[in-house]
Amino acid sequence: MKGSTKVLQGHAKEAVGTLTGDDKLRAEGQTDQAVGHVKQAAEKGVQQIKESARNLVTRATQATQQALDKGA
Repeated sequence: MKGSTKVLQGHAKEAVGTLTGDDKLRAEGQTDQAVGHVKQAAEKGVQQIKESARNLVTRATQATQQALDKGA
């Protein structure tokens, strides 16, 4: 489950728990929201790592091509 989905699910649980007076459900909703936010941060970090890796590969490929062009 993606982080944003978990956050929305948590909001819904918290709202239902608040409306019904169910403290356990409200707390579960708050926990789901916290877990969702952590997942979102992790997903963002993974995307940043992938982007950095792509950039590194692109620069290495360009440097290799330039070296080959100079040697030819």
